Amino acid sequence: MDSAPTTAARWLPAGSFEDQVIVVTGGGTGLGLELSRGFAALGAVVVIASRSAAHHAPFLEEARERGWRAEAHALDVREEPAVRAFFDLIAERHGRLDVLVNNAAGNFVCPADRMSANAWRAVLSIVLDGTFYCSKHAARIMRRKESATPGGAQLNVIATYAWTGMAGVAHSASAKAGVLALTKSLAVEWAAHGIRVNTIAPGPFTSDGAKANLWPSEEVEARIRDAVPMGRFAERDEVAAQGLWLCSDACRYVTGANITIDGGLSLGAGRMWEPGERRARPQRDGRLGQGDASVE
Repeated sequence: MDSAPTTAARWLPAGSFEDQVIVVTGGGTGLGLELSRGFAALGAVVVIASRSAAHHAPFLEEARERGWRAEAHALDVREEPAVRAFFDLIAERHGRLDVLVNNAAGNFVCPADRMSANAWRAVLSIVLDGTFYCSKHAARIMRRKESATPGGAQLNVIATYAWTGMAGVAHSASAKAGVLALTKSLAVEWAAHGIRVNTIAPGPFTSDGAKANLWPSEEVEARIRDAVPMGRFAERDEVAAQGLWLCSDACRYVTGANITIDGGLSLGAGRMWEPGERRARPQRDGRLGQGDASVE
């Protein structure tokens, strides 16, 4: 399939994840799909999991065409018994688990004073509860996998507003901040077992879901882009490449770390304009974090 789109794998050595078993929640769409494609192209057995089976088709079809090893399972990460059963199935079928990516998320813009309890709970349950349940049960498998050196890597996808905050997404910002704290806690607790736990924090990147929910007009999109020092949004494979790297052996002494991938947006300085350039400085109301606008 020579005409197939490239993947984030192009920045890592071929075979970086050869024969490893990797689970990606929310792995059929958006950034999760890009991570799944990268891992598969680098030799891994990739298992994607999300609530909607309809989200599995694009990755499975590409895997068939390109000879990747791939599976997909329906999973609601908010339900711990289902999460436990899913990871038990992974252990039974593959005998090991090398990498977990907690990417399943939900987000939408809503002022805090108009946010219902159900809306608050829905996002917290997917992002924070789901990350904890998956991390916990993945760790069980990583600690006892059939290897001379048990362990593995866990990667959590957060957002820069986990520490900056952001109007309109109090539920997602709170959940992502919780995941950041959870990551650091588990990194310390599980280091003795050879399990590394890290995060990536994307800024705005090319995403149909985020465009529809977080920057629905060209005006808003332009204002956000003008606030990015690098002057553009990231491409999904640029973001995914950092996740792949953190999970690879190149980072085997890295745990509890976060990589911010936002073109300098969270630094709060805006773009540097050339002297005499006739353009107003962008207003500072366009700060966004990861575009996880759809519920997986």
